[in-house]
Amino acid sequence: MSIVSDAPLKKSSVGVHSSRGKKDTFSDAGEVTEESLRKKGFVTPEDVLKLPKITENYLCSPEANIYQIDFTKFKIRDLETGVVLFEIAKPSNAIAVNCSFTSVADLDDNEGENDQDDHDVNAGRFVRYQFTPHFLKLKTVGATVEFTVGSQPVNRFRMIERHFFRDKLLKAFDFEFGFCIPNSKNTCEHIYEFPTLEPELVQEMIAHPFETRSDSFYFVDDKLVMHNKADYAYDGGLSTTSQQP
Repeated sequence: MSIVSDAPLKKSSVGVHSSRGKKDTFSDAGEVTEESLRKKGFVTPEDVLKLPKITENYLCSPEANIYQIDFTKFKIRDLETGVVLFEIAKPSNAIAVNCSFTSVADLDDNEGENDQDDHDVNAGRFVRYQFTPHFLKLKTVGATVEFTVGSQPVNRFRMIERHFFRDKLLKAFDFEFGFCIPNSKNTCEHIYEFPTLEPELVQEMIAHPFETRSDSFYFVDDKLVMHNKADYAYDGGLSTTSQQP
């Protein structure tokens, strides 16, 4: 999750709620391509649910965030033990900052087909996460996010997050933020219920860092306004020799 704007607050209204993800949602109306969605006037939740694989580029520009949605704090915790796994807050004087569980990295210079200007524009929308293998054993994680919105009301704020290992869909999460009043600060905890993975798949994910990737799509009134991407490694604390068969 990344922080993409620095809009000043005119007042401090705070909304707090907890949200548990909907059951996995898959469309049976046929697949769509990333290229066809980029040609549309706007992208809907139904559109992204038809994507057969991770996207290679972004489906909307940073300027699509006309609501000035700005993520300012992020925390994750293991719900079974209550242990806080990571917590970060945006510096008050920062213009843009990335949040991650353990580390943050911009897109590599050779990743994608964007030129340097595009790279700079999209850097705040990409996060790289580094975990230990133990993370793959967690069953339920709570992710608390604090965010602000600008001068416009935000109706039906929704996030769809899809996780892939290579081209295999691991899990899709679908969360409703609800309505946010203008110039408000809001806090929401999303409950991630992780699937049980086959041991062979777990070993593959550990052995191939950053081949696990996710798309996070944010919608207002069923229109895509933000698109963030991330990749993940689960080999933290392992030596190179210990990963070899």
